[in-house]
Amino acid sequence: MERVAFGLGSNLGDRARFLRDGVAGLSGVLEDIAVSGFWDTAPIGPPQPRYLNAAVTGRTELEPEELLAIAQKIEQRARRVRTQRWGPRTLDVDLLLVGDRTIATPALTVPHPRLAERAFVLRPLAEVAGDWVVPGAGVPDVTVEELLARLPLGC
Repeated sequence: MERVAFGLGSNLGDRARFLRDGVAGLSGVLEDIAVSGFWDTAPIGPPQPRYLNAAVTGRTELEPEELLAIAQKIEQRARRVRTQRWGPRTLDVDLLLVGDRTIATPALTVPHPRLAERAFVLRPLAEVAGDWVVPGAGVPDVTVEELLARLPLGC
């Protein structure tokens, strides 16, 4: 069993319901699940409503590509429409971390490529996995909490 982490975000419709639905979808494929609180955050990108963000961790025997496909199905069930990069969405489910693996394929990059610079991802993740060492984030190894502490205030 490998430890995995997901980031969830929603800024359209009933944001909390979409996050709860995303958590429910992940709980069907993860064991030992932990869920952060929901964080209200400012958007990045084009003008749009504020987000609710959360993090989910758990354990699974599924491969990262299978987890990506599951995340995309959960987004589809939430009627996610991809029309604009970093645009508004009903639900975004990102695979953030998979154990201590680094993955770089055309379809998937793990750790998530902008994980270390996004407080809206790191704050909820620190609640449930603050001591997780993020592979490739620094030498010496750096934890989620340490990455969060490196961000400028107000981020």
